[in-house]
Amino acid sequence: MKQVGIICGGFSSEHEISVKSATTIRDHFPEEYEVYLVHMNRSGWQIEVNGELYDFDSKNFEATVNNETIKIDLAIVYIHGDPGENGKLQAYLEMIGIPYVNSGPLASELSFDKWFCNQFLKGFGVNVADSIYLRSKNESIDEAQIVARLGLPIFVKPCDSGSSYGIARVEKQEDLKLAINAAFEEGRTVVLEAFLKGTEVTCGVYRSENGLVALPLTEIVSKNAFFDFEAKYKGLSDEITPARISDELTLKIQEASKEIYDLMQLRSIARIDYMLVDDVPHVIEVNTTPGFSAESLVPQMIAVAGKTITEFWSEILAVEVQNQ
Repeated sequence: MKQVGIICGGFSSEHEISVKSATTIRDHFPEEYEVYLVHMNRSGWQIEVNGELYDFDSKNFEATVNNETIKIDLAIVYIHGDPGENGKLQAYLEMIGIPYVNSGPLASELSFDKWFCNQFLKGFGVNVADSIYLRSKNESIDEAQIVARLGLPIFVKPCDSGSSYGIARVEKQEDLKLAINAAFEEGRTVVLEAFLKGTEVTCGVYRSENGLVALPLTEIVSKNAFFDFEAKYKGLSDEITPARISDELTLKIQEASKEIYDLMQLRSIARIDYMLVDDVPHVIEVNTTPGFSAESLVPQMIAVAGKTITEFWSEILAVEVQNQ
């Protein structure tokens, strides 16, 4: 029986969310695999066996538990943020020869940086918001010039963080500097984006043995100013699946999502977020490690598609294991 390790935790503010996502996946994993959570943090690696944590050898990818060796044959990286979603861990797994079920290092790093990803997609004709890139919190900025170019409100985002940590919607020019400083607390670089007024939708995509599959779209109606951490994880949003848009527009977004998935050479599950401005899709961001906890969007999409989470991962593994 192949032994699978779902690597979770990580170094970012999303540590606990990662563990929740990984736990949901483990609890619904196909029975033909033996699956474990492998917890990672700055103090080391541990494997969870029957609710207990044991030291895990990250070089040989094994652990000794009750005098028996557990050797992980296949990894699933489900760390939101650093060092999983940004591709660092995938690069390490390739170096030590451990196969994994995820987008590769380049695709992960590109998608994780909101500004670079959107500029890459823009080069292929994909609509994105107008934006300004800030490389350092010490960089001199002219608030008036920024507002003149982007208008108000402005979204201030760390380029390399997730779960809406550090993101702010700025309504007044005098609040811009404070929001930029807060964003730099979460990320190394920051992007300022023009406000897109419209309907927010998101699309999950994965590869099965029958080709690319686009899940039903979810429409997001936040009760806050935008789809922030509270809206995502504390119930302050309405998440409507399928989205209340036409079948024609739904199909257009699903096909666009498949094209982006192929273009960026993504693997496993990815989720692509859009804002529809007068029915024209604009990409907000690409997520290669989308949330998978009970509150997350992808499990909702899977249910509306008429699948179980177990069936969903069986489809992904049928492709990924075969390609190892």
